[in-house]
Amino acid sequence: MAWMLAAVSVIVLVYLLQELLSPTKKKRLPPGPRGLPILGHFHLLGKNPHQDLYHLARKHGPIMSLRLGFVPAVVVSSPAGAELVLKTHDLVFASRPPHEAAKYIGYEQRDLVFLPYGPYWRNMRKLCTLELLSNLRIDQFRAMRKAELSLLVSSLKQASELGEIVDLSARVSGLSGDMICLMIFGRKYADRDLDEKGFKAVISETVAIAAKFNLADYFPGIGVLDLQGMNRNMKRLSKIFDGFLEKIIDDHVQNKQEKKETEDFVDIMMAIMESGEAEFEFDRRNVKAVLLDLLIAGMDTSAAATEWAFSELIRHPQVMKKLQNELETVVGLEQMVEESHLDRLEYLDFVVKETLRLHPVAPLLVPHESMQDCVIDGFHIPKGSRTMVNIWAIGRDPNVWPDPEAFKPERFIGSNIDIRGRDFRLIPFGSGRRGCPGLQLGLTMVRLLVAQLVHCFDWELPNCMLPSDLDMSEHFGLVTSRAKHLMAIPRYRLHK
Repeated sequence: MAWMLAAVSVIVLVYLLQELLSPTKKKRLPPGPRGLPILGHFHLLGKNPHQDLYHLARKHGPIMSLRLGFVPAVVVSSPAGAELVLKTHDLVFASRPPHEAAKYIGYEQRDLVFLPYGPYWRNMRKLCTLELLSNLRIDQFRAMRKAELSLLVSSLKQASELGEIVDLSARVSGLSGDMICLMIFGRKYADRDLDEKGFKAVISETVAIAAKFNLADYFPGIGVLDLQGMNRNMKRLSKIFDGFLEKIIDDHVQNKQEKKETEDFVDIMMAIMESGEAEFEFDRRNVKAVLLDLLIAGMDTSAAATEWAFSELIRHPQVMKKLQNELETVVGLEQMVEESHLDRLEYLDFVVKETLRLHPVAPLLVPHESMQDCVIDGFHIPKGSRTMVNIWAIGRDPNVWPDPEAFKPERFIGSNIDIRGRDFRLIPFGSGRRGCPGLQLGLTMVRLLVAQLVHCFDWELPNCMLPSDLDMSEHFGLVTSRAKHLMAIPRYRLHK
């Protein structure tokens, strides 16, 4: 009890000193709601903070100031504001704030997502972009994606013949996990290979704990006290992943003489590490941190985006039918969708864009941190500010999107709105230096999965449920997915 009182006393003292000595008191900060002493604005944020911040921004403006504990924060909720942060002043906001979960699980923030900006991050991103996530490397795994999709279609066809209800969320997540494991590790893993809780359960727990409010991220120095008991869980998850990744690397080292048709990501990274050609610190910790990034980001983001797209298609049968008509014209009912078909599926592109507008899988992106004082749209942004770009709010801005709550892929007909970070009305993968390097892989997987499931099957909801009754609640995290699994009944429709 004494140590807790001492901790509270220290927090109060630091807060009072900060308030008295703050150099920003006379500077024009962005507008924002009134906060509480010490806690700041945490009391205004609930289980879906992107939605809470959207409503606050409608009252206080598209560039809004908050305080989270001792950390100044800025929330941007408009395309113009996003462009200022991610393009005009991209270098100022290119870093990441301290993140306790990434320190424990991501090898002291050596991972690409949470690594602070600097020469090491630039080198790591260049390595990943050129060696792991280039179009050439992604294309090398085309045959694997085709084979895995064929297995899924076969199992769903069997369910169709039996009239079974399918847990589509679980099927999509399983397929995404298998594809990512084959690319990264060279083989698929059973659910229990990672931990007795199961592969997906451990990944989900990691994503949840990484997104959870941690006092240590907002009250510097308090982490050692572990007031929330989170350190124990983070250490446990770190041990699980480290043991798993060490075993995979050891297996690759022992079997590196074996001839492979396609090198996996572990082969590539170990070859770079052993060659000494990286020209920067690059040891097993770095390899494991990047592999963990690719595993978690690759599994969850593609699966969540596919889930959301399919949910909207089931809720809007006329959109589903229009997409099926396009697929019949381009592909035909005698064969499955090939990746070579994707560039000719214009309406599919509209469906994916509209899905990511309404349901971005990272609605607040990953927070940025300002590396120096900066002026944005006339407002002073202090050095060390945690900066969040609310792309969920941008996607619902009525000044940008007519009828913003409606799912209307047709809104993109004749539009030049880009999804790759150049048009700030739609930036589901971020933009600038910290834009997602896995954009091309993610888009390929989502478009291929959605196209295949729509082309091969008609779908209906179980228990006579109407499309309008489908629960679209969100589960917020580093990746925001459906709160409830999507259950549906497939009806096979191909002529083969």
